Formats: sequence, structure tokens, C-alpha cells
Amino acid sequence: MLISVVIPTRNRPDLLLRAVKSALAQTHRELEVLVVIDGPCAKSSAALAKVSDARLRPIVLPASVGGSDARNAGVRHAAGEWIAFLDDDDEWLPTKLEKQAAVAIQATEPYPIISTGMVGISPTGRFPWPRRFPADGEPICEYLFNRRSLFRGEGQLQTSVLMTRKTLLELAPFTSGLRRHQDTEWYLRVDRIPGVAFHFVREPLVLWYIEQPRESITNGQNWRSSLEWLQGNRERMTPRAYAGFISTQLAPEASMEGAWGAVPELFKEMFRHGRPGVMEVSIFTAMWVLRSSFRRKVRALFHPKARVEEGSVASSVGL
Repeated sequence: MLISVVIPTRNRPDLLLRAVKSALAQTHRELEVLVVIDGPCAKSSAALAKVSDARLRPIVLPASVGGSDARNAGVRHAAGEWIAFLDDDDEWLPTKLEKQAAVAIQATEPYPIISTGMVGISPTGRFPWPRRFPADGEPICEYLFNRRSLFRGEGQLQTSVLMTRKTLLELAPFTSGLRRHQDTEWYLRVDRIPGVAFHFVREPLVLWYIEQPRESITNGQNWRSSLEWLQGNRERMTPRAYAGFISTQLAPEASMEGAWGAVPELFKEMFRHGRPGVMEVSIFTAMWVLRSSFRRKVRALFHPKARVEEGSVASSVGL
């Protein structure tokens, strides 16, 4: 089974090398690693030139097109029947693709999407996520947005955990030009395609670096653009998930921006088009009352920690 690994990157050569090495160190050896450099970057090209592995294939785009289009470009160049994505600031544990491939071989649906668990690595701790997996019949939107607790990581999907067929990504590519919520929009869209099914390897096999002190799209919060995105995708969500997105995504974004004027607007939106329960209202309130730094400290105190061996892509994770 040939798996094509697609790594979009832009101006992060040091982090990129860590990601590339973790992909090339996979126990599943039949793979190619397509690094899509999103616009010419001499430092990224020079870093990749130091890697001596015929499975590595750099692709330099003539101009920056953004994450969605960079991933789509990687898919177009891929030779494998299966595609796995890896963000340039994350890394994989060595058996990630091997264990996903074992599930893929057994899947009977035309378009299986195989996810894994992950370790969320933040300045305050390392957390085994997701804390739960979808229940039978649970809509993927509600799994992602409707928490049962204050803290993130309960229901979780992220591009670095995904593997699926190339044919699905050709049928439903990432939306061109979308700056934020790229993977979330894709989950909501493909969940409606007949023959799509989500499968989960219930082990933390991806190291996901979050809340890091570096510039990223996620760090550049813009609650207004997220609200517009939400409103444009309302028909792809249940009313309960719509309310959950406002409480778990929009409220913390607006709070971090200090946009107190957003409180009545978002609260009204949550009830107008959503169906919030007690938990959604409670989380919404907490996002405004409790500072993000305080929430992260509490999360570090009361949630299980993952142990990752330092300095090796051949790390092991203990729960």
C-alpha cells in the first residue's frame, strides 16, 4: 500500500525538518513524502536538500496560495492511493501509518477516513486527546463542537491525524482560498458524501504542538470572520452543534480579542439559529469570565498527562 504524505509548509524550515524526519521514520516503509512549499523559500529548499531519502519529493509553488490549495496541490502530485496529511509544525510517532493502514485494509466503505489519537503539547502540559471518541450515530459536528466539560480536547480531529483515499480528496478537495477552519469545513462537507465513514485508531500517534509562542493562523484570532464562516456553514451543522461552535470556538476568540461588545450578539446568535443546552451556555459564560491562561493552568492540574520521550521521533506515549 503506497501512502502519499502531504506536508504543506511556509517559512518554517526548522520545524519542517522535524515533521519530515518523523514521516520518513515510519515503520510503514511504502510511502512518499510530498513537501509542498507554499511560495518560494530558499531556506526551506536548502533544509530539504540535506535530507538524503529518495522518498522525499519537494514541490515548490510559484506563489503562496494558502494551506488549502497547498494541500490540494500535494494531492494532485501524489502517486499513492492513500493520502495522509502532516502539518509542518507537528510530528508523528513511528507506527502511525502502519496502524492506520491496518484499519484502511479492513474498511468496507468507498471513502474511509482514518484518524488517530494525539498528544496535545502545550507550554502547560502534554495531554492525550481526544478524551472520547464519537458515539454510534453521533454527528461529526456534534462530536467536534459539543463538549461535556470546559476544556478542549474532548472531541478532536486535526489534519495531522488524517488518512483517506485520494479519490475522496479529488471528489472533495479542501476549499480554495479559505484562511481559517480549513479542516473543520472539510469534515462537515465530506460527512454528507455517501460512502464516507470515520474510523479511529484509539492510540495517541501524533504530537500536536498547540498554544506555542509563535505566529500562526490560529493565534491570529478574528472572531468576526469566524462568525461569518459559521453562518455560511449553518446548513452543514445540527442546531446543537451550531450553538456548540459559538460557545467553544467563537466565545474564546472574541474574549481573547477583548471584544466585549460581541457578548450579546453571539448569545443572541446562539439561540436564534442554535439549540444550546445548559453546558453550551455554561461554557459560553466561562469563556468570558475565566481568562484563557487560568483555564490552561486548571486544565494542566486536573487532566491526565501524556508522557513522551524527549529528543526522538521514535518516542513512545504512555497514558
